Amino acid sequence: MTDIGFTLSSEEHHPNDLVEYATRAEEIGFDFLSISDHFHPWVSAQGEAPFVWSTLGGVAAATDEIDVGVGVSAPIVRVHPAVYAQAAATTAAMFDGRQFFAGVGTGEALNEHVLGDHWPEHEVRLEMLEEAVEVVDKLWTGEQVSHHGKHYTVENATLFTLPEERPPICVSAYGERAAKAAAEFGDGFWSVGPQDVVKTWEQHGGEGPRFCQLQACVADSEDEAVATAHEKWPNSALPGELSSILPTPTHFEQATQMVSENDIAEGSILTTPDAQQHIDAIQEAIDAGYDHVYVMQIGDDQDALLELYREEVLPSFW
Repeated sequence: MTDIGFTLSSEEHHPNDLVEYATRAEEIGFDFLSISDHFHPWVSAQGEAPFVWSTLGGVAAATDEIDVGVGVSAPIVRVHPAVYAQAAATTAAMFDGRQFFAGVGTGEALNEHVLGDHWPEHEVRLEMLEEAVEVVDKLWTGEQVSHHGKHYTVENATLFTLPEERPPICVSAYGERAAKAAAEFGDGFWSVGPQDVVKTWEQHGGEGPRFCQLQACVADSEDEAVATAHEKWPNSALPGELSSILPTPTHFEQATQMVSENDIAEGSILTTPDAQQHIDAIQEAIDAGYDHVYVMQIGDDQDALLELYREEVLPSFW
């Protein structure tokens, strides 16, 4: 069985609005929510970047049954893994028996360089992430922890507020090396778009929930949707590793000058109001091996997608 989720986009919306969208998504019948963890938006047109853990407190209080995941945090530079362990444990406890998924990844310079620390290459960040997960695992036992590792030190730390059940740590991966590592130290897999590396993850022993995000912009016409996505989400069309190394929204704005509306129209964003195409895209992700597929609506008009899914898309998966 596949769960269908809705994205709370921290880069585009005020935290109070995100809480409202969470309640709407639950009322409509989505199975889970995913929320992003950013210090900056990618481009200034997106306009927001609230602290994810504060927003999640509001979501926990405003919703009743819907599951929630963070997709994804990078507990390696900006946030020490001991602090992440406490934040995620408190959040999971506030959801009071509902499933909370802790998505983690190696991050982007855009968010993680802000304290002035060196931004390591991906191989080092992956090593840091593995040690960070080790620290989190130790602290989530509730025992007193001292850890003296290559990248992190923890002294005499005990978490007193813990959820009844340990949240699964779902590791993000986009390449073969990261997928193999995710299979070794994670409890699940997290991806944006139906990445083929989920097969690599499975072949190397990966088990647990598998998350895939689809990006969409539903509007009255496809042309309007393309224009909105080009304004609000041009970063989706940037090639290679640019998204991992550009340090500020200004740099992203400079880089996305090369992105045209045609690039958006021919890219991976769903810009059609045709429900069947959304159904087909979700089914493609399911066929690729994902059991948690969630959709993000780009732009201010969140109701356009929510209503389309309430009326036509979600019922096809019930």
